[in-house]
Amino acid sequence: MSVFPSSEMAAQVFSSLFTVLLEDDDFVVRARQEGLSVRLVHTKPDCEIFVSPQGGVRIGEEQAGPAAITLRMSCDTAHALWMGRLLVPVAIATGRLRIRGRVAKVLELVPMLRPAFDRYPDIAAAAGIGA
Repeated sequence: MSVFPSSEMAAQVFSSLFTVLLEDDDFVVRARQEGLSVRLVHTKPDCEIFVSPQGGVRIGEEQAGPAAITLRMSCDTAHALWMGRLLVPVAIATGRLRIRGRVAKVLELVPMLRPAFDRYPDIAAAAGIGA
């Protein structure tokens, strides 16, 4: 059974997480400089999120435009990544995280995500999602 009981719960948690990132001025400036937009396609349960420093966070298949990077993974894999129990390079190497776009850009993105990694446990706990 998935950590997330429904697609709605997954969308709520992950959209809250990326909203936190878009409130971080350093992240927004760097994301704009890099032309960075991310499409996250989660499965089990299904949930799709589009994040862009220009367009904000969009839930569902509606997008502001093409994404520079598309990340595909299960919600459980995403949860493990954000909790810090699974490292991005390991997830990529084992096929738990699939990337469309430049892998190097994803690896550049990871340090920019520090505020989200720091806040995710609290966001998940507030939604009733356990460790």
